[in-house]
Amino acid sequence: MIVAAVLLASIAAVAVAAAGIRILREYERAVVFRLGRLQPVKGPGLVVLVPGADRMVRVDLRTVTLTVPPQEVITRDNVPARVAAVCYFRVVDPVRAVTEIEAFVPATSQVAQTTLRSVLGRAELDHLLAERERLNEDLKRIIDEQTEPWGVEVTSVEIKDVEIPEAMQRAMARQAEAERERRAKVIGAEGEFQAAEKLAAAGGIIDQSPAALQLRYLQTLLEVGGEGSSTIVFPLPLDLIKPFLASVPEAGPAADQSANGNAAADSAPAPVDA
Repeated sequence: MIVAAVLLASIAAVAVAAAGIRILREYERAVVFRLGRLQPVKGPGLVVLVPGADRMVRVDLRTVTLTVPPQEVITRDNVPARVAAVCYFRVVDPVRAVTEIEAFVPATSQVAQTTLRSVLGRAELDHLLAERERLNEDLKRIIDEQTEPWGVEVTSVEIKDVEIPEAMQRAMARQAEAERERRAKVIGAEGEFQAAEKLAAAGGIIDQSPAALQLRYLQTLLEVGGEGSSTIVFPLPLDLIKPFLASVPEAGPAADQSANGNAAADSAPAPVDA
């Protein structure tokens, strides 16, 4: 009987000791309450508890990926949008994560949802689509300020999807097309302006050197002949026909005077014999 009692007592002691042993992984910490009083944080590795007196809460220190459900948002310019985001956070103080908040994961999710609606509601649609980096930084800063007393650090917040009505998508497509056409017209006009400036400069150079015009004529003749065309363009210098052009005005007044003299002789009265 004595041997059996000792054996039972040994088994009970081993069972009680085993019930007070916990093993924590490298990324886990133990927040222990002994008779309701907070004890120093323990872990990782082997943790021995007093059965019946200690209560342990495991806290995971790894980064948590929290998917923020899609939120209905009305932007500053009164455009409805449906926005989804993702939030990354981790526990940096296990004691505060247990003692300051009942459940830090749902609480962080609620803070992220309300902050997402608040921040994006103050932004215009163009900024929401084009300036996501700045909005992500604002979201991270505001959420982290609210979760910092809980021992939770927000490492990143990313807007991953923005849905807008189809009518607004079509309007934005028309706006983008009109903007591309405007840019094309502006670039074409700038090209014409630059070409006109170059032509004006070339005209000034040719005007100062008449021989340059003759060289340009020859270059044009070479280009036309190189295309396999049967049409031959021969540039005729104006210096060759300038003497002929100069003699035409001089002959014009003499011919007019001769014609006037003949007309006067015809109209004079004939002499009458006595």
